[in-house]
Amino acid sequence: MALGESVDRDANRALRARFDEVYGDYRRLRSGLDELRVRLAELRVTERSDDGQVTATVGARGELISVELHPSVYHDRDAKALSRKITTTIRRAGTTAASATQELVAGYLPAGSGAVDFLRTGDFGSLLGRADSALRRGE
Repeated sequence: MALGESVDRDANRALRARFDEVYGDYRRLRSGLDELRVRLAELRVTERSDDGQVTATVGARGELISVELHPSVYHDRDAKALSRKITTTIRRAGTTAASATQELVAGYLPAGSGAVDFLRTGDFGSLLGRADSALRRGE
């Protein structure tokens, strides 16, 4: 066997191993998407105001599902304060839902991927960093 043939076989073997690894990651990701879709559709986050008078429930995208007011809110007739309390509670629920959604989605992505870092930080550099690095190396 010529040296060139050996090098070609080794290179092909390495390429095939890398392809199998990437394809396996893809299959795991793809098979988990249906489960992820269901879990996101079912995700609910409920937050209460500090005094317990306002309860807000939101979905995975922070969409408002319900607001409940304790009867005691009607004793104090400060509409502006009540409005602020409702808004604050809904925002807190939305923030918590965003974190829960990020963690849930990150569990379905390959560890160490730029997408996971992007979900946690919102930094586009982490999302595109791997591709930029590959382009610089000429891959």
